[in-house]
Amino acid sequence: MSRPIRIAIVGAGPAGIYAADALLKSDSAQEPGVSIDLFERMPAPFGLIRYGVAPDHPRIKGIVDALHQVLDKPQLRLFGNVDYPADIDLDDLRALYDAVIFSTGARTDRALDIPGVGLDASYGAADFVSWYDGHPDVPRTWPLTAEKVAVLGVGNVALDVARILAKTADELLPTEIPPNVHEGLKANKALEIHVFGRRGPAQAKFTPMELRELDHSPNIEVVVAPEDIDYDDGSIAARRGSKQTDMVAKTLENWAIRDVGDRPHKLFLHFFESPVEVLGEEGRVVGLRTERTELDGSGNVRGTGSFTDWDVQSVYRAVGYYSDELPKLPFDVVSGTVPNTAGRVLDGGEHMTSVYVTGWIKRGPVGLIGHTKGDANETVACLLADHAAGLLPDPAVPDPDAVVKLLEQRGIRYTTREGWYRLDAHERSLGRPEGRERVKVVDREAMLDNSGA
Repeated sequence: MSRPIRIAIVGAGPAGIYAADALLKSDSAQEPGVSIDLFERMPAPFGLIRYGVAPDHPRIKGIVDALHQVLDKPQLRLFGNVDYPADIDLDDLRALYDAVIFSTGARTDRALDIPGVGLDASYGAADFVSWYDGHPDVPRTWPLTAEKVAVLGVGNVALDVARILAKTADELLPTEIPPNVHEGLKANKALEIHVFGRRGPAQAKFTPMELRELDHSPNIEVVVAPEDIDYDDGSIAARRGSKQTDMVAKTLENWAIRDVGDRPHKLFLHFFESPVEVLGEEGRVVGLRTERTELDGSGNVRGTGSFTDWDVQSVYRAVGYYSDELPKLPFDVVSGTVPNTAGRVLDGGEHMTSVYVTGWIKRGPVGLIGHTKGDANETVACLLADHAAGLLPDPAVPDPDAVVKLLEQRGIRYTTREGWYRLDAHERSLGRPEGRERVKVVDREAMLDNSGA
């Protein structure tokens, strides 16, 4: 083949950019080379980093520096503000590229099947995260009238939600939060945040750094009940088998034995409490009912039949993310993933020619951001092996300019890599007078205007 291998990647978050990086580092990138087009539904790249990581985590956002190094490669183009399948679909992509990799992630909340989740003031964590991260497709305001709040889940997202609710608006002002989010948080009335996990400290999914950061705020008093520190044989084995699990357990133990201080906002971490119902009156949340659980020896828990009603006025469900179904691709509704083997999409057990997945749409929303590198390497290795074996048919229109003409014919107002850098510079200029790294632009039209689209 005298022309470069042309690859479309749908989704320009970490998973998609890591896949591009793996392609560019492969032997195939030498001769005849690799040409990659990244398609992203948002006007700006970086997905989860921009719209899923709490604004007070600058160290995690530092991953953007590494992603930029990939985005800057001349073999790669960015087409932002292009939606799959509304603007470009699978048939279009197959006609233009040798292969397509979907890295669309997971952006909605996994369902929690208990009574009362549909009440007013019962929220999905993903929606709240999108609001405080300035996602352009969500409302600009958020009701923060509850003084006592429940957060369901013991993963890092639950901690992010609890921490944002417990901090003051001024604590978060030095971050990149948009003005509407700062104004909303200034009206926040939350004084007590209760985080609930149905299992014990050794089964919590927090990372040690995320957990310890809760205690860094001068306004947040973290409280752990001594009776919630309990381990069985399965829990002890989990601690011995994982340094991170052991560090989390030790941190929680230390908090459980200390005296409660006088910081104004209390953040309670409850273990062995399984949510069974969101309580409501007149269609609105007035409480949460949990069942006390106990360890069964294996690290799992069983119900005790003892129930507690907690006085809270809002509930946030942080029980996991769920991927959107992708038209023209198979979808497993239970796992929320596209069926695949090592990244090769399977339709009825057969590999769907030239179609691949990576990241959360491939394996589900588990693990840290860096774990998607392994996913990308595996998927790319399969794609290149299929190409070497002659299993990828030539695209009908391999001309790199064809996709540009297609988008322009359809009237799609798309952004480019250069446009992203213009928007990036504009956001940084907004933050500079206040000594902030940036102030994020929220409105989609404003993002497009500042990108020069």
